[in-house]
Amino acid sequence: MQAILVKGDELVWGDASEPSLGAGEVKIDNRATAVNRADLAQRAGGYPPPPGASPILGLECAGVVREVGEGVTRVKPGDEVCALLAGGGHAEVVVAPAGQVLPKPKGLSFAEAAALPEVFATAWINLFHEAAAQPGERILLHAGASGVGTAAIQMCREFGNPCYVTAGRASKIDRCVELGADAGFNRHDGSFADSVRAWSGGGVDVILDPVGAAYIADNLKCLNLDGRLVIIGLLGGAVAEVPLGAMMVKRQRIIGSTLRARTVAAKAAVMDALQERVWPLIESGAIKPIVEATLPVQQAAAAHELLATNDTFGKVVLEV
Repeated sequence: MQAILVKGDELVWGDASEPSLGAGEVKIDNRATAVNRADLAQRAGGYPPPPGASPILGLECAGVVREVGEGVTRVKPGDEVCALLAGGGHAEVVVAPAGQVLPKPKGLSFAEAAALPEVFATAWINLFHEAAAQPGERILLHAGASGVGTAAIQMCREFGNPCYVTAGRASKIDRCVELGADAGFNRHDGSFADSVRAWSGGGVDVILDPVGAAYIADNLKCLNLDGRLVIIGLLGGAVAEVPLGAMMVKRQRIIGSTLRARTVAAKAAVMDALQERVWPLIESGAIKPIVEATLPVQQAAAAHELLATNDTFGKVVLEV
């Protein structure tokens, strides 16, 4: 098969070994995949795949089931599906655990479906599992214009959680509001803490943060009593000074979270929840995949460059 291979500083479309199919797995003829920040980090050497995962980039895909392994009953050959992966998505053929494979939502193209698994699974597990957000709780979403951010905004809107976003330009904030965010703050305008407190009436209950160290102090300033800060990235650094006294008084919690390294069973539980709670909303049109650009997979390097500019809104997809 052909796949995107990392050759020094270059991404090359070249020959690779086709993955073998095991019990409980699904082999998919890939039609589309998407680029995530994790792919850029892995390419740079900072985010290695977990043990046993494919070293090929790509954490999600959409395509047609070619073959199923022993014990698989939820899909069959010929089914159109999308899948959450631990790696291997930037290739012609993909193998995924059956529990991480969902039907392609009706009415969506393969490119649109490929934009769903990673970001919706990330937003779901961190907002509604790790942070256990309840209807009516107010949520701050950093990087609201990102793939995870645009997924989270729509879920907050549908599940009764007012949300406030940060983003890097006014036009992105406007688009976030169109998606369902209440308001937003331009991160280039300084501290967001006062604006968030003013919007929320004192503080938010949950914060979803891919930035890390650079935002710790302001995050805790605008986090409510019993508030939960879920850190899902380190774009702003990995080491921070934390005001523990104030955190103790307000009973705040900081939760570190990644999706990729979780067990197959844990990921399957997330995908089951998405199929039950989110997939019907996608098929009805209430929630939509937000795709900034679609490129041929052979142009993966250009897709990486586009994502790295921070000029995108939503996802960058590669058609295979």
